[in-house]
Amino acid sequence: MAATAGQADVLEVDITPQGNNRFSFSVTLRHADTGWDHYANQYEVISPQGKVLAVRHLAHPHIHEQPFTRQLHDVRIPKNFTWVKVRAKDLRHKYGGREVTLSVPHPK
Repeated sequence: MAATAGQADVLEVDITPQGNNRFSFSVTLRHADTGWDHYANQYEVISPQGKVLAVRHLAHPHIHEQPFTRQLHDVRIPKNFTWVKVRAKDLRHKYGGREVTLSVPHPK
């Protein structure tokens, strides 16, 4: 059964400015978690250059809660970054599922 779980997909991302080049993320993921040996265990906010800006660790499987949404606050994004990417990771396959690229709503 674990082999059918596949990769973790990012379905939706909402980004909200907090001020001072900091943002909150609300990220919806989908992964057919099968238990402690195969579940979506984190998502990351990635810069245009591929640098990890922030990581949200997921502490347990979400077998009966799919898709699920988790927040990440106080993510610093430099003003010169006009977009970022969000990707998810699962314990078995690591990365490779659906990613979402979105514009950064820096205040004018």
